[in-house]
Amino acid sequence: MAVKDLVQFMGSCHSGLYISIRRYFEKLSVPSSYQVNSTVQKDDRFLITASAVTLAVRPFHMIDHIVVSPGPVDVHSAAEQYCLLLLTIPWLLQRLPAVFMPALKHKSIMSPCFQVLLILRDKIFKEMQEMDQLEKHLSPKEIPSVGWALANIMCLAAGSENDFVNSMDCASYVQVVITLAENLLTQFDRVEFMKNEYQDLQGNTETSAARIGAVSYGETSCGSSKMTYMDLLRPVCQRWHLVKLLEIAKTDASFHGTETLPKNDSKYIVKLDLLDIAYFYSYMLRIFSLFNPVVGSFPVLNLLSFTPGYLVDLWGQLENSIFPGNGHFSEDNNVSTSRSSGNKKDGISERKQKQKQINKDGSNKFFNALHKLTGKSQAGVNYTDNYDDPPTTVQLGEESSDFWDVQPLRRGPLGISKDMSCLLHLFCATYSHLLLVLDDIEFYEKQVPFTLEQQRRIASMLNTLVYNSLNQSIGHQNRPLMDSAIRCLHLIYERDCRHRFCPPVLWLSPAKESRLPVAVAARTHEVLSANTKSDDVSAVPSIGSVITTTPHVFPFEERVEMFREFIGMDKVSRKMAGEVTGPGSRSIEIVVRRGHIVEDGFRQLNSLGSRLKSPIHVSFVSECGLPEAGLDYGGLSKEFLTDISKSAFSPEYGLFSQTSTSEGLLVPNAAARYLENGIQMFEFLGRVVGKALYEGILLDYTFSHVFVQKLLGRYSFLDELSTLDPELYRNLMYAKHYEGDIKELCLDFTVTEESFGKHRVIELKPGGKDTSVTNENKMQYVHAMADYKLNRQILPFSNAFYRGLTDLIQPSWLKLFNASEFNQLLSGGNHDIDIDDLRNNTKYTGGYSEGSRTIKLFWEVIEGFEPKERCMLLKFVTSCSRAPLLGFKHLQPSFTIHKVACDSSLWAAIGGQDVERLPSASTCYNTLKLPTYKRSSTMRTKLLYAINSNAGFELS
Repeated sequence: MAVKDLVQFMGSCHSGLYISIRRYFEKLSVPSSYQVNSTVQKDDRFLITASAVTLAVRPFHMIDHIVVSPGPVDVHSAAEQYCLLLLTIPWLLQRLPAVFMPALKHKSIMSPCFQVLLILRDKIFKEMQEMDQLEKHLSPKEIPSVGWALANIMCLAAGSENDFVNSMDCASYVQVVITLAENLLTQFDRVEFMKNEYQDLQGNTETSAARIGAVSYGETSCGSSKMTYMDLLRPVCQRWHLVKLLEIAKTDASFHGTETLPKNDSKYIVKLDLLDIAYFYSYMLRIFSLFNPVVGSFPVLNLLSFTPGYLVDLWGQLENSIFPGNGHFSEDNNVSTSRSSGNKKDGISERKQKQKQINKDGSNKFFNALHKLTGKSQAGVNYTDNYDDPPTTVQLGEESSDFWDVQPLRRGPLGISKDMSCLLHLFCATYSHLLLVLDDIEFYEKQVPFTLEQQRRIASMLNTLVYNSLNQSIGHQNRPLMDSAIRCLHLIYERDCRHRFCPPVLWLSPAKESRLPVAVAARTHEVLSANTKSDDVSAVPSIGSVITTTPHVFPFEERVEMFREFIGMDKVSRKMAGEVTGPGSRSIEIVVRRGHIVEDGFRQLNSLGSRLKSPIHVSFVSECGLPEAGLDYGGLSKEFLTDISKSAFSPEYGLFSQTSTSEGLLVPNAAARYLENGIQMFEFLGRVVGKALYEGILLDYTFSHVFVQKLLGRYSFLDELSTLDPELYRNLMYAKHYEGDIKELCLDFTVTEESFGKHRVIELKPGGKDTSVTNENKMQYVHAMADYKLNRQILPFSNAFYRGLTDLIQPSWLKLFNASEFNQLLSGGNHDIDIDDLRNNTKYTGGYSEGSRTIKLFWEVIEGFEPKERCMLLKFVTSCSRAPLLGFKHLQPSFTIHKVACDSSLWAAIGGQDVERLPSASTCYNTLKLPTYKRSSTMRTKLLYAINSNAGFELS
């Protein structure tokens, strides 16, 4: 009895034992690395340390040594003191010799601590905060006590793979880490931890990382640049850690705690399931992003993305909840199906029955409290707290937009439970990481990790969630979920833009009933863009940000109208600012020689910058050196822009080359850097394209997907290489999936470029010439090669082009469109003409009218043309083969047919002869000069000859 009373007094807060041990441990030195101190000292200090450890753990072993006892032994007071005063010591395990680790991590010590942390967490967290304020006055440079408790527990419980399962209760370990991590993040949110601490990280990475670990406590400084706080959390990034947790969850194993609870030797049972693991790694992602701003959560994402089956398990849980009755996952593919399968009401009823039984049988407050904390793991999870019943099943159909507007997510994060929010955050973060390295063969052909049907469901889920989140005011606590969801949505959408696998109605469906009118949306977007800094990450999303974040929810035609609205508002603002005062004011006068149109345009316009928005009045000088007659009322400037683009974008000029794909799209020529004024010329061409977009002038050229991605501010990944260089893409895929020893291919980390007959060897990484490609680094080689071709090689040219383009077109306007839509905006619509639309918007001059016989013959002949021939006719008249995006009413100047009177002799008419003259065109005024043909056969023959002659005025 005396020994029992003494030991229980030692474990109480009145003895001061743990306070004294804490002060002693804090005086111990810390080694210069994050490894546990392996030195076994044999001096007095070692003996004192051994005695301190023995005293610290002694109250936990009462049951083993006290056989005769009138009642159960209460060790919760000791466990509370142990957690509060010892586990919060900075670098606790690093201060102590390794020989003491088995005692500290023994199950008899860890289990009571886990119980106390779960049951008395509010009390313990409050005392930890008070201790922080008393000891070190919490500041952004210091790790709070709960952070050290998290790190020390993780090192103790998961520091070694061998004793990971045997030394502790895994389910309780996961719950404890979740609890500590949640409190840690809450504290950081409250004090805005490290808000301004790492703004200069890129310039001083090592020093900043050192500040995280070099936290000063009293007289002891844990100062070593190699010793960071994140090193203590390294078990999270080990695959064995995740695999073991998944194995335990899959087998639905139960682990029992120590028999230290009062009354009747009660035992508690806590189950580990997929949701618990999701919470664990969701919080770890946020902590790694916060504490490790340079690398961020990259190590954790790597682990989650490439652990076989884990991502599929996550989606299985989400799919069963969001699309009930439509899941295609078998039990073998799910770690735990009990949480999401079955009737939801039955799950809730079962949980209530279990809770009633617990309250009836257990009078112990610890026992009841523990089940309240972990009861969510016992039955079903209520993923849709705000819905009384699960959403009804809707038959899958591409024409049904209601199916793609996912009902449980129609209120964004406000309409889902905390559990679903956690699963969504982890899934989106993990899958967006994996999408960066998935090639098209894996995505479309092998369909791993998901089938295309599942990909469509994922896309609709994200689309609905993001759109509805942006329509509402979401709190700061939902920021991690929204950031990961937006990133994942963009990656899936961009892949669909290149190779469509989703029906168009999928992207439009969430906004079908609620999107703003075009004019209102455009003005709202402009106001928000003007009032919100681009780097203000704390800005609350709103309806206006839908246009920038998810513009695809608006039909393409409406976004084109928004683009025109933006330009119209810009012209009005320039007029109000005095930049435009009337017709002909502040116009730019240039003189251009026909044979030197690019050089003359570059010399006179390149330095104007945004002033190029003003009207251009062009005077042409013929190749004979004589000024051409005529005044420029807009037609000559249009001709100038089309002619200069025709010359500069031609592969023969050397600035652009064509991709090896069947479309032959334009991409910057790598050899252009050696041309005189090469980079400046790209900047000038960016302004030319910007001027054409600003004035609504179509240019008959199409850029490669990769180049446009750069103009839209987006990075290109491996899967996009097929659109630029299909042969290189096939070769890299061969290397990526090569099953033998890739050393046989004799590759190294270099690429060879040829320019002007000379070869240059470029290293893909430092020392690339001397680094052979092996099976271990072949993935690095594949992505390094793709990165060079897709990003590094064309970056100087795309940056220059972007600078010129954005002098006239705001970047926020460009981001309304994807790459293919940008090309349509530049060069027009489909490869055919709506004849009725063209007829309704055609003007007639020179004596023609809609009822003229020649005009009737013209429309009959046009209707009989092939689509390609109609496009050639349009190019013959307007210099662009595609129709305006919103119809011919937007063609400036309007499509015009001018009468060319041709009198034939009387004898010719009697003999059945028709007019011999060919039609001609004035492309600067979009005018077709049509002779008065009298037969449709003659009309057809003359038109086909003219449009295939590649000439305009000359045919006159």
